[in-house]
Amino acid sequence: MEDLVIRDADVVDGTGADSYRADVVIDDGRIVSIVKEAAAAGCLRPKAVRELDAEGLVLSPGFIDMHAHSDLALLRDPDHSAKAAQGVTLEVLGQDGLSYAPVDGPTLDGVRRAVAGWNGPGDDVDFDWRSVGEYLDRLDHGFGGRGIAVNAAYLVPQGTVRALVVGWEDRPATARERDRMRRLVAEGLEQGAVGMSSGLTYTPGMYAGNAELTELCRVVARYGGYYCPHHRSYGAGALEAYAEMVELTREAGCPLHLAHATMNFGVNEGRAPDLLALLDEALGAGADISLDTYPYTPGCTTLAALLPSWASEGGPREVLRRLADDATAERIRHDLEVTGADGCHGVPVDWGTIEISGVTDPALGGFVGRTVRASAERLGEDPWTTARRLLIDDGLGPTILQHVGHEENVRAIMRHRVHTGGSDGLLTGAKPHPRAYGTFPRYLGHYTRELGILTLEECVAHLTGRPAARLRLPDRGLVREGYRADLVLFDPRTVAAGSTYDSPRTLPTGIPHVLVDGRFVVEDGRRTDVLAGRAVRRSPV
Repeated sequence: MEDLVIRDADVVDGTGADSYRADVVIDDGRIVSIVKEAAAAGCLRPKAVRELDAEGLVLSPGFIDMHAHSDLALLRDPDHSAKAAQGVTLEVLGQDGLSYAPVDGPTLDGVRRAVAGWNGPGDDVDFDWRSVGEYLDRLDHGFGGRGIAVNAAYLVPQGTVRALVVGWEDRPATARERDRMRRLVAEGLEQGAVGMSSGLTYTPGMYAGNAELTELCRVVARYGGYYCPHHRSYGAGALEAYAEMVELTREAGCPLHLAHATMNFGVNEGRAPDLLALLDEALGAGADISLDTYPYTPGCTTLAALLPSWASEGGPREVLRRLADDATAERIRHDLEVTGADGCHGVPVDWGTIEISGVTDPALGGFVGRTVRASAERLGEDPWTTARRLLIDDGLGPTILQHVGHEENVRAIMRHRVHTGGSDGLLTGAKPHPRAYGTFPRYLGHYTRELGILTLEECVAHLTGRPAARLRLPDRGLVREGYRADLVLFDPRTVAAGSTYDSPRTLPTGIPHVLVDGRFVVEDGRRTDVLAGRAVRRSPV
């Protein structure tokens, strides 16, 4: 007999087509049969070792988080309910051009410092890998060989590759260095990466010119991957930055996936239609473009990311040295508050919009949950003095919520036909962004059921079938016979995000069952001890 039959589910299959009622049979990790309208037809119903009554529940493919920062979390936390409880069955790691492979010892040290605000310092992780393939193998054999909570795919991080080959300096790469970077990207793709990411407002990825990026994207295209840039501006130069990425990938012949695509800051209020018109024109001309967004208005990054690029040259140690020098720190302040630093997307910083969400030193916990301006007023000093001291004392560790988004832009972009869901969720810090724990149920509950921005079938397609197609996964992302049984059962009447800005780690409601590879990782609303996740490697061209 088969392992499991899910009876009388309302199947939303991930294609965008109308839902239907069916019994779904699972065996050996795959969907082996779908019997539509089984009860009404009075036919001989399928049998299995176990039966689950899904009356009143929607059965959909597992959700795919197209922009995740769980690169270390999956290795340190076997529970990982932040994602499993949302119905996420696959996360795409290696985002924003900075992650932990490929590296050597010095590069790993620099990356760990640079993204300590994203993932913590990593002191509790054994970094026993150096290549992309070794990192993916480590995911496969996490926790004593049992695996990880959910599946994970990986993007080769262009900034890490540049750090490994060129270093953290702001200079053009030599011909020999460009050749080595191309080889490293090719090796990462050969070892299973699904594409390449960039963080073009983060060092050292931002120091790459477009010719260098185009060369690397040609390698990505040759292996059937895609390019996922955090582009050069989400503020004053946002539209130009989007256009730059569209043109760059057109020249390279490479598919483009725009990371956390939005139009932020006051200069972009109401300008989502301009972005969508740009994308529609490129799509109409034959471009292969997709994007992801999170269903919230504030952004989330590190406090150090706001600094001007010249102040970040040389890596974290040099940043701290410059911050400690009064004259140099004054130059940084002027760029931030007057000119509009490129790290702050060309917009003069408003310290009243910068909320500290996490620190690595518990002694600094009193700053968490307050804006920099509010903390400065409490201390009787100017905001830059407060921000500077926090950066120095916490070793560039503070994370921030940046309250610069616009609801009408969020809604307009999520309606677009190439849109997918991505949490961009940082799991560290005392008060992380609620999107880390709430993105997918918020799409289903708030934006679909309550506001009607998307139909249920459309929303599920945005979160499942469409991202699976971008990742070129031949057997995931749909409820279809022969496909992997990565599945979610949720109540469309009650599904909702539990996380809030005050209680960001509250788990969602209305998602009683989640299966990865046919095994329950969430059952009756509780996380099981199952570790069915594995590395999902790029499908050969």
